[in-house]
Amino acid sequence: MEIILATLVVSLVLALVLGFLLGFFKKVFHVETDPTVTNVRAVLPGANCGACGFPGCDGLAAAIAAGEAPANACTVGGASVAAQVGKIMGVEATSETQVAVLLCQGTHDKCGFKAEYNGIKTCKAAKLSINGTKLCDWGCIGYGDCEVVCPFDAIHVKEGGIPVVDYAKCTGCGLCVAECPQKILTRVPTNRTGSIALCSNRNTRKAQVIKDCKIGCIKCMKCEKVCPKACIKVTDGIPVVDYSVCDSCGECVKNCPTKVLALVEQTVKAV
Repeated sequence: MEIILATLVVSLVLALVLGFLLGFFKKVFHVETDPTVTNVRAVLPGANCGACGFPGCDGLAAAIAAGEAPANACTVGGASVAAQVGKIMGVEATSETQVAVLLCQGTHDKCGFKAEYNGIKTCKAAKLSINGTKLCDWGCIGYGDCEVVCPFDAIHVKEGGIPVVDYAKCTGCGLCVAECPQKILTRVPTNRTGSIALCSNRNTRKAQVIKDCKIGCIKCMKCEKVCPKACIKVTDGIPVVDYSVCDSCGECVKNCPTKVLALVEQTVKAV
């Protein structure tokens, strides 16, 4: 019994001494925090995704306060966070809310495989070893590197073999865009209207495109011919739209024989 009591007394004394020392050293080595950093950090979303290029929201807050990053550097927070940070910093800041869009529709039933792949099951590995697994060299490989890096659980490879974006969760951080070795994920402003080409096949041989993918761009130029605004042009094998002119008339979408084109406002929407 005496041993137990002695142990308790020693433990309490040690706890008191350690608590005193912790408090003492905290006061001695206390570093004043810049209130601007604290205020900026308070309005950042706290995702710590690193999409801004800084080590988490703490790093970004310090960089903004020091003038090393713009007030709208947080892509995840979008316009509302940019406005709040701008108010703290005494500057006017605007930011577009963006989401990720996959520029490929090559599901397994639309685009076949070159052969059976037995290597490391990542898109980067398949790209490096055999230039992708699909017949279309530009198509989605489908091993989900984008899904792995997404900190918001907003993109998942479905049964068709290509990733699907959940626009209710996507913040437009851009990590999946940077990770994709095929470069077929892009960020699009949520307020954009007009047509977009959901294909990245740049092969100029029509017969080969048809053989490789049932939903690939065959470079027929119909989109160019039917556009009343002349705002779409096939560039480097892919239709490119001038969004400053496009009025979402949908003529190119209706006349595309392989259904490559779609209206952004109908594609980028919450699921």
